[in-house]
Amino acid sequence: MKKTQNAVREKFASRLGFILISAGCAIGLGNVYRFPIIAGAYGGAFFVLIYLAFLVLLGLPVMTAELTVGRGSQRSIASSFDVLEKPGQKWHLMKYLGIAGNYLLMMFYTCITGWFVLYFVKYLDGSILSYKTAADLGGTFVGMITDLPLNIIITVVVILLGFGVCAIGLQKGVEKITKWMMVALLVLMVGLAIYSLTLPGVGKGLSFYFIPNGERFVTSGPFNVISAAMGQAFFTLSLGIGSIAIFGSYIGKERGLLGESCTIIGLDTFVALISGLIIFPAYFTFNTEATEVAASEAGAGFLFVTLSSIFNNMAGAAGRIVGTLFFLFMVFAAMSTVIAVFENIMSFWLELTNLKRWQIALINVGLLSVLTLPFILCNCLPAWGNFKVFIGRNFGDFEDFLVSNLALPIGSLVYILFCTSKFGWGFQNYFDEVNAGTGADVPKWIKPYISYVLPVIILFVLAVSVIPSDVLNKLFG
Repeated sequence: MKKTQNAVREKFASRLGFILISAGCAIGLGNVYRFPIIAGAYGGAFFVLIYLAFLVLLGLPVMTAELTVGRGSQRSIASSFDVLEKPGQKWHLMKYLGIAGNYLLMMFYTCITGWFVLYFVKYLDGSILSYKTAADLGGTFVGMITDLPLNIIITVVVILLGFGVCAIGLQKGVEKITKWMMVALLVLMVGLAIYSLTLPGVGKGLSFYFIPNGERFVTSGPFNVISAAMGQAFFTLSLGIGSIAIFGSYIGKERGLLGESCTIIGLDTFVALISGLIIFPAYFTFNTEATEVAASEAGAGFLFVTLSSIFNNMAGAAGRIVGTLFFLFMVFAAMSTVIAVFENIMSFWLELTNLKRWQIALINVGLLSVLTLPFILCNCLPAWGNFKVFIGRNFGDFEDFLVSNLALPIGSLVYILFCTSKFGWGFQNYFDEVNAGTGADVPKWIKPYISYVLPVIILFVLAVSVIPSDVLNKLFG
């Protein structure tokens, strides 16, 4: 691809647009779909505590680094390192890891987004309301995700919608549409959480969610919990692959980036925690024989079956109305991330080619429609689902592993080293850029932690995430 320079860099129309779109990149299926599933699978409260610690210790400094590189270069990951690195350095090779991570993420994320679209339709037409039991609802979910033609069609629709918004432009498309989607999502989630807290199973749900249980922690495996929490922290914030840096390139220097990062992570964490408040009380209410062990083994259908139980047991037309609205806004949550990542892909192509937005959109609709097939086939065809490509993982699980356990932490490590090492951009340049503008500043005394301690922590949790758990438990158990 031929490298070009944009004559005029697009900018957000408002700070609110930057905050909501950056948060929208983080807020999505990582919070609403993935977080409750992983929290349930790894013992509830202990996982939540470790996850929150990783957000502060890892997520916050890495986010400031990404935003700083984006704003300092005024470029996407396609050329941000090229602009900032010293002559002869090779940091620009990071662009290939970053763009690969964006494509890998969308290879399964768009498919799951399609599931939310289908559930929205099921509640809109009322076809799912007759199913009341967990067994019936589970069967409905399995039937949906194993329907090959349906999954292909709905995934292509999601891809078309996402790139269609990006093709319109930054302000008129990405910013305008994402802002109102995010506001509506937050309002509805708070309402559903309030409702869920009135359910009979709220005591068991909150206990499972918020009270640490050492026995469950040990049973899950400490290193399994740590690895999952680390992966979730990077996954939910979309750190390490340039998806956040791109939005830093669209803002000015009026405000420091530490405060902006705290606001984005705060919104992301709020939605993740609220999703648990919705899920766990409902699970223990509408699965009357549920135990804590059963909740931790609920699996990928956890969100769909549990939420459907809430809606389908409401009196009168309330279930249909609330279910329709909820899954509509879950579509908004998922699509906000899809649009944000697609914008990063769009900017990558804009900076490295002479193509226009609509041309890039058309090319990538075709490309991603093909790239999503392995994940779809894993669910729909037993031969694909049973074929293991890496350490017991099928294609779908392997894609998730590559993104959550490899691309995101490795990319985050590169951003940190680039911003702190004298062989990269350097700490002083990072320090000056991150603190440009009003608001809270990154203190200089944090330099030893960011420069030396944080890379070691990322390397450690990266090792934990790739070394088989049974080996780790034998070594340290």
